[in-house]
Amino acid sequence: MWAADMMGWGWSGGWGWFGMIHMLLWWLLIVAGIGVLLKWLIGGRSGSADTTHRRALEILAERYARGEIDKAEFEDKKRDLRS
Repeated sequence: MWAADMMGWGWSGGWGWFGMIHMLLWWLLIVAGIGVLLKWLIGGRSGSADTTHRRALEILAERYARGEIDKAEFEDKKRDLRS
């Protein structure tokens, strides 16, 4: 008999298979959490910049539709936003 089994630390004592599954799920949760954190840190910035750019184009189109700016100014500002 193994020393760990004798002390109740092995798979046959204590939690058994439930303990092994619990440990596996715990590590999967940790790895998934690290992945979400990395995606938020790295991928979050590009998504927000894209949303801001899209919103700027929408505001520009609204100003053109209301007649606040003419077509030449609209095209000029749209070109500036894309570069």
